[in-house]
Amino acid sequence: MAKLTSTEWALAHRPAGMPKTSDFQMKTVDVPAPADGEIQVMNTWMSVDPYMRGRMYDRESYVPPFQIGETLQGGAVGRVSASANPDFKVGDLVSSMLGWRTAWTAKPAAAMVQKLPATGLPESAFLGVAGMPGLTAYAGLLRVAELKPADVVFVSGAAGAVGSTVVQIAKIKGATVIGSAGGADKCALVKSLGADHVIDYKQAGGLDGLIAALKAASPKGIDVYFDNVGGDHLTAAIECARPLARFALCGMIAQYNDTAPTTGPNNMIQLVGKQLKLQGFIVSTHADMQPAFLADMAKWIASSQMKFEETVMTGIERAPEAFLGLFTGANTGKMLVKLA
Repeated sequence: MAKLTSTEWALAHRPAGMPKTSDFQMKTVDVPAPADGEIQVMNTWMSVDPYMRGRMYDRESYVPPFQIGETLQGGAVGRVSASANPDFKVGDLVSSMLGWRTAWTAKPAAAMVQKLPATGLPESAFLGVAGMPGLTAYAGLLRVAELKPADVVFVSGAAGAVGSTVVQIAKIKGATVIGSAGGADKCALVKSLGADHVIDYKQAGGLDGLIAALKAASPKGIDVYFDNVGGDHLTAAIECARPLARFALCGMIAQYNDTAPTTGPNNMIQLVGKQLKLQGFIVSTHADMQPAFLADMAKWIASSQMKFEETVMTGIERAPEAFLGLFTGANTGKMLVKLA
């Protein structure tokens, strides 16, 4: 077997505020042939996701922080190139958490490997609409927010990987949907996905304008808020919530790079009087929904009820650029890096 190497990215420094390309370090490592029980995989796609920013802090969280000098981790899809494991054969398509590298050798359990089914979907979809972001949307909307067909749903970050999927699931289930996105192109995308109303938060003029736009879109208020942004969006959602509204708190990207504590919404007192339910959630807690999710998603995509957008950067050397783009609005739909 020819010698195999992997090009990989490690964290060189813990970012202060918005990460910089100098916070990352590229390296080349040897990839051994698989020992008993191991597989060797050539990654074809890798994912960058906002949650990765949290792992760059040296603090306790639901997953351990990235370590300086160690190869970063994240979702990836690839093909088995060699196998010493009877459950995997050369050519199998697999997903893993060993992204930020072009190749690897490990035992499947250690890499959280899943053999991917033959669905007819492109490989990249398993990192987006049919992967972790899709399941996040599915579980957050249907289980955490307890969606009902007559609900009015407000989705922030509605042009992103999770938000765009939330918009479409809510419409499939019969809800009225208000999406928020930044810029004319992204707002047009959200509208094309079926949203009944779209708010361009960049044109809203701050919190007051955002509240006014949300009230104009739904004068009687909202029943569900799916939060990907936090900040003014969360404050506006509280202001416009109907009694007993349910909030699924998925992410707050507006605050991920803050270097000082951020003041929370100034209208939290309304949570009591309106009897609001605000619940943060992590997708791994809802892994039991995976079979139902994949069955529904395959059906919805086949029937053209579910569409998906991808922003693709080509080459492992562009991985940090793709990651940084998440915080500047460079992506429409899922941000991906094509490796092969």
